[in-house]
Amino acid sequence: MARITAGVASSHVPLLGVAHDQGKDKDDYFGPIFAGYDWTREWEKAEKPDVVILVYNDHASAFDMKIIPTFAIGCGERYKPADEGWGPRAVPDVIGHPDLAWHIAQSLILDEFDMTIINEMDVDHGLTVPLSMMFGDVPEWPCKVIPLAVNVVTYPPPSGNRCWALGEAIARAVASFPEDLNVQVWGTGGMSHQLQGPRAGLINREWDNDFLDGMIGDSDRLRHIPHIEYLRETGSEGIEMVMWLIMRGALGKRAAALHRHYHVPCSNTAIGHLVLRPDDGGGVD
Repeated sequence: MARITAGVASSHVPLLGVAHDQGKDKDDYFGPIFAGYDWTREWEKAEKPDVVILVYNDHASAFDMKIIPTFAIGCGERYKPADEGWGPRAVPDVIGHPDLAWHIAQSLILDEFDMTIINEMDVDHGLTVPLSMMFGDVPEWPCKVIPLAVNVVTYPPPSGNRCWALGEAIARAVASFPEDLNVQVWGTGGMSHQLQGPRAGLINREWDNDFLDGMIGDSDRLRHIPHIEYLRETGSEGIEMVMWLIMRGALGKRAAALHRHYHVPCSNTAIGHLVLRPDDGGGVD
C-alpha cells in the first residue's frame, strides 16, 4: 500500500528562487535562510520519497479571474515552470504521477470534496521554490509531484477546518492506493506577511511561532482559527498558512517534529519551515 511517511511545511517566497538561481544562497543575507534547509536536503536524500503531494497556491500563472478553483489537483504527466514575467525558471520540469493523482481525485470527490481536475498547466514559484529549497540544484527532481492548488488569493478562501479535513481525506485516498509508494505531503506558503496597504511589511513573530508550535503534537486547535484572525494577526497574505493544515491533517492525530526553522527577514516576509513525521505517540516533539 502507498503510505504517507512525512509532512514538510515551507514558505515559498519567490525571492528565494531568484537567490538560488543566481548562486546567492550563501551570501550574508540569504545564507541564514538557506542554512535552515541544509538538514532537510540531507534528510530527503535518505528518505527518497517516490511522490510528493505539493500543496501550493497559484499566483495568476495557471488561473486568473476567469476561473478560480478552491481546490485543484494536477493529474497530468508533466508540468513546465511558468513564465511569471521574466521568463521561466531554469529548473527541471515537474513530473507528475497520473495514476496516484487520478486515484486521489476520485477518492476525494466520492468523499464529497469538489475538486477541480487539471491535466495541463504551468507551475509557478509557489511549487518550484519549495522543490529548490528541499532538493537544491539538481538535473531533475528526485521524485514525482502531484500539484494541489488552493485558492488563497481571492476571497473567500477555504477555512482552516476544511483544509485540515481535506488532508485527512487525502490520507485515506493514499492509504487505499495499492502500489507500494513512499509519499510525502508538503504544505507551502506564509508565514506572516502583507504586500500592500498601510500594513505592508507586517511580520508577527509571536503568532508565527505559536502556529509552528500548534503543528506539533496532537492538538487540532489550528484548524479552528477563523479567517479574520489570519488577516488581523498575519496580514493579508498570511492566509496562505491554511495550506499547511492540509499537510498536517494528512499526518493523522499526532505529529512529531524532526526539524524546525524560522527566520526574519526574507524579503518582506517571515520564513518558516517544519519537517514532521506521523507519530503513534512514541516520537519526540
